[in-house]
Amino acid sequence: MSAAVAEHLAQWRDLGWVRFGSDPAISGWLEYATPVAGALSTDETQRDLWLRHGGTWFAGVNILPNDVEGRVGGSGPLSGAAVDFVRAHLVEDPNWDKAQISVVYPGYPRQDPGESDAAARFRRDRDAAHVDGLLPVGAERRRMLREPHGFVLGLPMSETDADASPLVVWEGSHRMMQSAFRTRLKDIEPCDWPETDLTETYHAARRTCFETCPRRILHARPGEAYLIHRLALHGVAPWQPGAKAPPEGRMIAYFRPELADTADWLS
Repeated sequence: MSAAVAEHLAQWRDLGWVRFGSDPAISGWLEYATPVAGALSTDETQRDLWLRHGGTWFAGVNILPNDVEGRVGGSGPLSGAAVDFVRAHLVEDPNWDKAQISVVYPGYPRQDPGESDAAARFRRDRDAAHVDGLLPVGAERRRMLREPHGFVLGLPMSETDADASPLVVWEGSHRMMQSAFRTRLKDIEPCDWPETDLTETYHAARRTCFETCPRRILHARPGEAYLIHRLALHGVAPWQPGAKAPPEGRMIAYFRPELADTADWLS
């Protein structure tokens, strides 16, 4: 194992995230993927489906038409140092899901009609911090594990300032979340986890993370990549006045392949 890989692995285990520098393989993939993503984010039908928060966020969940190896728009399979790290240390043969195309625009986040003041404040003041895969279920929006992701891979597609709504992560939060969920689920079979109400456990652990974990801004450029632990608390910061971005906005492709075995979610 090279020194660089060892350093990445240690950071992954301790902090719950790792960033990879400019990579020709990722840049080559972006040459094909970015025009496809840009066309989708400006398509009126897609915008009607995915615009949120007063038109300041295009959510674009699972809309990039890539195949299970990441090919899109004539590109080759998804590859590079970040993908090598995933295969060696996280998921040996990831089945790449269709990527989310997340685009943020100046003014984010505005309050949507019908959105509660509390929800709007949480998005503004706490970056809408969340753990992926815990979906709000039913009229009472109880949090349940419906999408056991293996990891989150972010690939920036546009050049922006660091103040243009970057991703943020609470360092070490993955360990706190893991401990809390292990306690909650210890006597429950993994096959029943998707129907188990995790709301109180999740909210209590999230409050502890806010109090004890450093909030880290993760800004990256096209060709770079970052990995986020599946249990790490993360979110998107508000757009700061004067932040610069191209007309297409701050655009990032996110991959979240699901685990083949739900039991691995807490491993």
